[in-house]
Amino acid sequence: MPEFLQLSAPEDGVAQLTLYRPERKNALSIALRDEISDALSAFAANPEVKVVVLKGSGDTFCAGFDLKEFERASDPEFAHRLWASSDRYHRACLEFPLPLVASVNGPAIAGGFDLAVMCDLRIAVPEAYFSHPEIAFGDVVYSPLHDLVGAAVARDLCLTGRRVDAQEAQELRLVSRVVPRSELDGEVARWTAMIARAPREVLLRTKGKAIARARIATGGTLDL
Repeated sequence: MPEFLQLSAPEDGVAQLTLYRPERKNALSIALRDEISDALSAFAANPEVKVVVLKGSGDTFCAGFDLKEFERASDPEFAHRLWASSDRYHRACLEFPLPLVASVNGPAIAGGFDLAVMCDLRIAVPEAYFSHPEIAFGDVVYSPLHDLVGAAVARDLCLTGRRVDAQEAQELRLVSRVVPRSELDGEVARWTAMIARAPREVLLRTKGKAIARARIATGGTLDL
């Protein structure tokens, strides 16, 4: 059983994956990234799954990669684990063959922003915001955001690292809908029900077209 994820069995075609590191704002440690990769692989192989909802626990969607682990990156063996986990996780999200819906219950920062962007749809609460503060000290994952909103917006957000609130995110088409926190689960359920009306085979083909159209590089994390 995963330690840092809460998983739900599919119901009417909809499965749910909840990041569960609330004390670390759901920061993406090696362990959590590996659990996400494993869970997505299992959901992809499950014929009862048509769509997966990804959400955060507590009041944060995801604060990005766990920077404490990068303090150990001078250790070659640990650095290899760090980047292998990251590369696998990004490919698992980007190449997941069924629709992913992000229930953005709070801030989505750095790698958490990437995680939301790697989903196909995003429903957010007014308290949510998105930013790439890591531009001040390291690489930013660019390609998935470019695929979603185009070069002008992607360059703006990735080069400046500025914070985008939920209202602006909707205007930029980063999110499909902004609803009060009390309505978030219901709104996500409404969207996933619309998706789940389609046969799984059709969803697989449609998502396959979206992945092919995106033409995102197949290299590692730092190539994205």
